Amino acid sequence: MNRRSLAALGVAFSIVAGCLLVSGLQPRIVSGLAVPLTSDRPVPPPAAPRPAPSGPTSRLERPDDCAPLVGGLDVRAQVAQLVVVGVSGDNPADTVSLVRDHQVGGIFVGGNATALLKDRSLAAVQAVARVPVAVSVDEEGGRVQRIDDLDGDLPSARTMAATKSPDEVRALAAERGRQLRARGVTVDFAPDTDVTGAPDDDVIGDRSFSPDPARVKTYAKAFAEGLRDAGVQPVLKHFPGHGHGSGDSHEGTVVTPPLDQLRAVDLVPYRGLADYGPVAVMVGHLDVPDLTGGVPASLSPAAYRLLRGEFAFTGPVVTDDLGAMKAVTAQYPLPEAVLKALQAGADEALWSSGGRVDEVLDRLVKAVQDGELPKTRVQESVSRVLRGKGLC
Repeated sequence: MNRRSLAALGVAFSIVAGCLLVSGLQPRIVSGLAVPLTSDRPVPPPAAPRPAPSGPTSRLERPDDCAPLVGGLDVRAQVAQLVVVGVSGDNPADTVSLVRDHQVGGIFVGGNATALLKDRSLAAVQAVARVPVAVSVDEEGGRVQRIDDLDGDLPSARTMAATKSPDEVRALAAERGRQLRARGVTVDFAPDTDVTGAPDDDVIGDRSFSPDPARVKTYAKAFAEGLRDAGVQPVLKHFPGHGHGSGDSHEGTVVTPPLDQLRAVDLVPYRGLADYGPVAVMVGHLDVPDLTGGVPASLSPAAYRLLRGEFAFTGPVVTDDLGAMKAVTAQYPLPEAVLKALQAGADEALWSSGGRVDEVLDRLVKAVQDGELPKTRVQESVSRVLRGKGLC
């Protein structure tokens, strides 16, 4: 998309974006991701994919690609793009109200309720959004699934790696991705790129493809490619590596091995991130003794510097759940945790518990006005979020 097109889109932004997904759920593929279309007219075939760039494919082609769209949003609308709020899968009307009233950038559908994923319920959600909403689930397979009651079971990562080739896993993920897209889901917090040989029922356990980091990368890459084939954005997790952590961040602080040990094993799947194609990365609530110094990585500037610097990642970065994990909630109230995550370098702050949106947005707006959260930092993240949605 050239600058002239972007400028025109900026002028018509509220009209075009507000109409998305009113009817039809066919995806328009943009740089490997998807934006829902609304017209009942025939959809033209997607343009041929561009050759892969030599650097990370998540990099903005031009730093100001999204500037016209970002500039068309006021401060509250900008910070609203940086939150991903948990919603109940059993009450579509509440989700419509949330998006209509707060214009959040993303929602997360957790749990086992599926009403929101049926009967075009997510089309009604998108219809009230001035900027298309990223709709996320954590569909890994095995213990972590959201549409198994609707579309059948998906094997765990460990089972997939043990019984299928990478090509077969890519095909399986593509089929799952098509099922998700048909229901209105645009983002999957998967694949899990953690490295562990722990028992299946351990906190990571069979969510990991393998205790061999090279094998983890091979299979995670295949799964990510399959999702993207279907127009769903993959999210690698949990940076910088949960596989050898001391426990469960749902229950309290998780301490990992020292950074040098992580580099040798847990961080190996993150080397050569361009190999995955366009992806996002989720940062976990992991205390790396010689990196984060007692602070969860999700709130640690050092962790984001590691990801952006040593691992050369320039795509969207989302936090793990800030609202339901004691590794964070025991230390900070939700609005402060969200602010600290964005200050540290996150592009999107996730809380699965939902609610408190006004409280969080009020705190973020005040932080921008007072200089606690620089405007340039916000605009940079909004650009990544919009780019991830395929809007610029």
